[in-house]
Amino acid sequence: MKGIADWLETHWVTPAYSGWLLLGLSVFFFAAASNTMAGWLYVISGTTLAILAIAAVLPERTLRHLKIVRRSISPVHAGDPLVIELAITNTGRRSKDLLQVTDLIPYVLGSPPKKVIETLPSGKTYHWVYAHATEQRGIYSWKELQLRTAAPLGLFWCRRHHATKAQAVVYPQILHLSRCPILDEVGETSHTYVEQYTRSNQSHEGFTRALRPYRWGDPIRLVHWRTSARYGELRVRELEILTGGQEVIIALDPAGDWVPEHFEQAVITAATLYDYGDRNGMSIGVWTATSGLVYPRVAVLTSLAKIRPNDPPTSELPHHAPIIWLTNNTASMPSSPNDTYSVAWPPATAQTVSPASVNGSVAPHSSSSRPLPVSPASPHSMTIDPKSDLAAQLQRAI
Repeated sequence: MKGIADWLETHWVTPAYSGWLLLGLSVFFFAAASNTMAGWLYVISGTTLAILAIAAVLPERTLRHLKIVRRSISPVHAGDPLVIELAITNTGRRSKDLLQVTDLIPYVLGSPPKKVIETLPSGKTYHWVYAHATEQRGIYSWKELQLRTAAPLGLFWCRRHHATKAQAVVYPQILHLSRCPILDEVGETSHTYVEQYTRSNQSHEGFTRALRPYRWGDPIRLVHWRTSARYGELRVRELEILTGGQEVIIALDPAGDWVPEHFEQAVITAATLYDYGDRNGMSIGVWTATSGLVYPRVAVLTSLAKIRPNDPPTSELPHHAPIIWLTNNTASMPSSPNDTYSVAWPPATAQTVSPASVNGSVAPHSSSSRPLPVSPASPHSMTIDPKSDLAAQLQRAI
């Protein structure tokens, strides 16, 4: 019955409770008039049916001539709210009253948000801006928005779907680290070098590479006044940018038997290590099974947003630079002519069964879940305890 009512509501109209009640009364009065041949009962029945007919036509007309535009959704990190904006314009000649708007977001994001618009005058636009909480990284897409009304009499419901494509990108959470030994010690690059980069990056003296014309937005402190006076126009200095030594590749093991919670921590670790290296001027890239090796920040965060455990690799892992291998099985560490570092999580838990004797009888078997030990495969390895603070462990010395 509910399926029939939904079909009627989306393709025509479906009676509300008051509509069913009035329809029943009109049938009752018509039956009474047929038995008694009383004219006034025919009048009441006919008038009621006329009101029902008008109430069945008007809701569908109310949902006509509405134009809906969805603004693009800015990416956010997990835990931050998505800001979604919709513009609903009444292109008809009459005002629209009592509209219920429902944004049909994916169920994994939560319940679809709803908004009631009391009145929308002709030619006017209603801006609906709402924030929706996010908990899980990912790329979420949805295609439709729902408009529903029973105006003006409230006797029949009418619902229509409008195509408004949307895509929301939720990046993984990034932990802010003050130090990260596993990155500071990659190859021959030490934390001292990174600190030297940080200090030199704050100074702009002695690193001038070339002079070029001033462009809007250039810092005034970079203007070379003597050359500007000679050419009669502002000239600014282009500075040499120090890098953090060797290139580093962060790679996620695609073949590990990952526990879902551990894999999410590994993705957060990859995003955090990339953010730390990028902030400190290191040449750092992230390799994933589906996206391959990527360097730009947006591409890195997008690939980490959509990655899933056991994705089939579409490209080979490069070996031209030191690799930080995020895995739950150190035996899977790739062989590389450069140094390979590992950040390892415990593998899938194993069930152990041990019988116990009580008064000469064997007690029921009890099982306990214990993580299997992970053996570091190189001196530059780190084992993560999933139950402890991840940021504190990444800042711990190797």
